[in-house]
Amino acid sequence: MKIALIVPYPLGKAPSQRFRFEQQLGFLKTKGINYDFYSFLTENSFEKLYKKGNYLSKSLNIIISFFKRFLLMFSLQEYDFVFIHREASPIGPPFFEWIIAKILRKKIIYDFDDAIWLANTSSVNSIVAKIKCHSKVKYICKWSYKISCGNEFLASFAKQFNKNVQIIPTTVDMEKVHNKTQNQETKNITLGWTGTHSTIAYLYDIEDLLVEKQKEHNFNFYVISNKDPFFKNLKYKYIEWQKNTEINDLLKFNIGIMPLKDNKWAKGKCGFKAIQYMSLGIPAIVSNVGVNSTIVNNNNGYLCNTKQDWKNAIDELLLYTQERQKKAILAQKHIRENFSTRAVQKKYILLIK
Repeated sequence: MKIALIVPYPLGKAPSQRFRFEQQLGFLKTKGINYDFYSFLTENSFEKLYKKGNYLSKSLNIIISFFKRFLLMFSLQEYDFVFIHREASPIGPPFFEWIIAKILRKKIIYDFDDAIWLANTSSVNSIVAKIKCHSKVKYICKWSYKISCGNEFLASFAKQFNKNVQIIPTTVDMEKVHNKTQNQETKNITLGWTGTHSTIAYLYDIEDLLVEKQKEHNFNFYVISNKDPFFKNLKYKYIEWQKNTEINDLLKFNIGIMPLKDNKWAKGKCGFKAIQYMSLGIPAIVSNVGVNSTIVNNNNGYLCNTKQDWKNAIDELLLYTQERQKKAILAQKHIRENFSTRAVQKKYILLIK
């Protein structure tokens, strides 16, 4: 069996690809399922994408990528399935998906892990936002043979247009990558957050709360991201995200946080921050929004509905080492059984075969 993987980003660069299906590629190959990887963006154009300016260079890269995508359409007959993650091209209507489904008559397996039918484009690329064509998601769903979604909220949208929908959560590799455990008996306690520039805004919503807690307790606050949040009052340490140091940087945390707003876009999130924290034995404090309630519970972490919930959770995990240790053990067990790459391998086999 041979699959064409049509994806937005280069191999190993984007979390949505790395932690959904890229981790499964080696396993699929052992099952006789071969693949070719076709990213829309090159590594060079991906590095420029979220940086300000370079509009001429960005435009040229996109034109070249569109041309390569068009040429690819002439090579897809040899594949049994075409796996599309999010979209075949980041802007414009579903032109390539239409060719694949209607002209080439190929079976599409469509995968997405965000509410990408809603407008939520980075401010850095505000011009691109106007030509994104978010409405194309429903058409790709209609034309697909099977659909893989990261949570029930996303699946409920897809089921409006296609009955063949499967929920496959975003996962971590607890055997080769997320295979360490935090020592909860450290002298200095650290709260931490990791994420990209697109979700830093959620941190600003609880900045005052964290400042208040820093006055009551002696703890560090770390941010791992591709952008410094530049807090005005909160004392923090910024760590630039690096793939090769990601795990060791996360292990500086004793407690991981994941604030969200309760809106449709947040409900489409797949709870990856919490999954990362918990896989390393780091209890998570999260907003009770969307899929978070299936990842975190009162035994392995804290689900927060109000600011008082956040205060209580931070107090308890800062003050009681045994409570952190207890929740850390249960958190790691829950992720291993439900949100690890091994836990969902059978789902990928069913999806493809």
